[in-house]
Amino acid sequence: LCDANLRGADLRGADLRGAYLPDHTFVIMGGPYYLQISNGEYVRAGCQNHTVEQWRKFTKREIAEMDGKKALKFYPRLLKIIDFYLGAGEHPDWVNKPETEDAA
Repeated sequence: LCDANLRGADLRGADLRGAYLPDHTFVIMGGPYYLQISNGEYVRAGCQNHTVEQWRKFTKREIAEMDGKKALKFYPRLLKIIDFYLGAGEHPDWVNKPETEDAA
């Protein structure tokens, strides 16, 4: 599967026993966004794919530009998911502040 583009592929029922899958690779479903952590380096949330380091440093404005209030509400949860799977890391200061009307 090296360099295979499986976008749009229906892999239901696929038997991946014996396939090489990188460590720290997870797919998390059931939330407001499809989440994928790839090799412990990249995190895809919906259509946004960024490094873990980038996710941990986004400004409130950058998150709002991704998907508005829905993204702003989900972002703290996303950081906790990243922490759970990959270990605790930095969170932007604005994440821990009470919500105000001057959002972005």
